[in-house]
Amino acid sequence: PAAIATVLAAAPEVFSHNIETVERLHPHLRDARYRYAGSLEVLRIARAQGAGLVKSALMLGCGETEAEVHRTLADLLEAGCDAVAMGQYLQPGRKNGPVVSYVTPEQFAAYEAAARAMGFPFAVAGPFVRSSYRSEAVLSVRPRVRPAP
Repeated sequence: PAAIATVLAAAPEVFSHNIETVERLHPHLRDARYRYAGSLEVLRIARAQGAGLVKSALMLGCGETEAEVHRTLADLLEAGCDAVAMGQYLQPGRKNGPVVSYVTPEQFAAYEAAARAMGFPFAVAGPFVRSSYRSEAVLSVRPRVRPAP
């Protein structure tokens, strides 16, 4: 919480912390120091400490199911995210997990539509989308109004 407060003291336009992948795959694709629940907690704390826009991102094509992507979107929304970006995972090096599948443009469009239908004011998904994709457009988003905890 103290580190997040330090970041927020600088008044960033967007607070972003990437979830990276679905919960089931998190232990296999992320360093053991980083947990799925921990990433969600970072987002919750940022929201509770007054972050304006809260954003996250995940890569697809690692073996996740459609249901897992929808669950991850719901988790991000519950944690206080206003914006989400979803892109195609590409294996960055030999020590990293392999690409399991290439997500079709139609499936990316369906994920983007699902995120918006769930309540994300900003969602973008596509094979070339990365965390900062259309970052200027996210600045026009008004954060969702949430009841105080």
